Amino acid sequence: MATPFLSSEEYDERAHQLYNDGQYDDALTVLREGLALYPNSVELHVGVGYAQLAREEYAWARQSFEQAAVLEPEHEDALAGLGETLLKLGQDDSAMRCFRRTLELGYADDLDLMLQIGRSLFREASVRDSKMMFEAAKEFFETAVQQASDSAEGIACIGYSQHRLGDDEGAIASLRRSLQIDGDHTEARIYLANVLYDQGENEAALYHFERTKPEDHWDELGIWRLMELKRSLYRLGDNDPELKPWEDRLAELAGDLDDVDTLLMELDAPGPADGSPAPESPRGQLELFGTLLSSLAEQRQGLEHQVIAPDGSRFAGSWDDIVRRLRDETGNPTDSVREFMDVVSKHGFRQTGVRIPTNDAESFIRGSAIAGLLRIVR
Repeated sequence: MATPFLSSEEYDERAHQLYNDGQYDDALTVLREGLALYPNSVELHVGVGYAQLAREEYAWARQSFEQAAVLEPEHEDALAGLGETLLKLGQDDSAMRCFRRTLELGYADDLDLMLQIGRSLFREASVRDSKMMFEAAKEFFETAVQQASDSAEGIACIGYSQHRLGDDEGAIASLRRSLQIDGDHTEARIYLANVLYDQGENEAALYHFERTKPEDHWDELGIWRLMELKRSLYRLGDNDPELKPWEDRLAELAGDLDDVDTLLMELDAPGPADGSPAPESPRGQLELFGTLLSSLAEQRQGLEHQVIAPDGSRFAGSWDDIVRRLRDETGNPTDSVREFMDVVSKHGFRQTGVRIPTNDAESFIRGSAIAGLLRIVR
């Protein structure tokens, strides 16, 4: 007896699982198989649009979402997906019309949809440093919380937006409220710890950092700050076993090493007890967090810091200023800042065995200090 065809809902469900696992090619294959049988399925067209959006195929994603909208003009997911795609294509007014149409159609009570639209706006605002777009993101986050006042995620997103709009006190209050609702909301806790650190509230920052686990961190900045606070407040030595789990997590997050450095690190660092590879980051893990922590580092660029090199030379300014001065006076001034950091990182690893990150100036300087290549005064 022949195997019956799957329903359009079953094709959509299978593709959705593949999408959540980050298998976008396989998800597209399943969705297209489904569309061959059910060409008028709005959900399958929407699914294709989101898979293409994840693959950064924006023109194709737009076409898929528009096909879905032709079949069902008031479909909320088609409108949200089309809006996000139009943002990527720089068509902001059209994107906002799509987003606001969801409100006109009465979808303000759809918590997930409001958060999705807010995140789309927040991510694009971060890329462009657009105050207007941050305000729009905050508006959708607030709409979500109006419908679900106990949404820890929604309240935390309001806090992220407040911080990017310069309202640090409001951001701290929102993040604390989020944690009162859900004490396991690690993204909010890590972000709050970073904001408190930037405010100079070191003890409060460490309080929150210490309530996270190494595997909660998907960005190096928070780990470097946690280790610095532990060293300074607890007077821990460089080889203190309390720092070992955090150093191991830094090694897991390490990247951009050449083949020789990677081989050396594999020889020096023990692998998992069962020999299995480290698990990959799940799809959607800390969706906004890379952007959030990068923005924290960027907002610190204008603050004054000071480091001392081994020969006693002092370098002051923002983190970026210090790296540029280090390059000009200790490296090759014709190199880019990134090239200079890469050279120092590779040399420092061969010399000390400490992996110095190069993803931003602050992490680079803190890593250099831990490797003993300089000393941070403030």
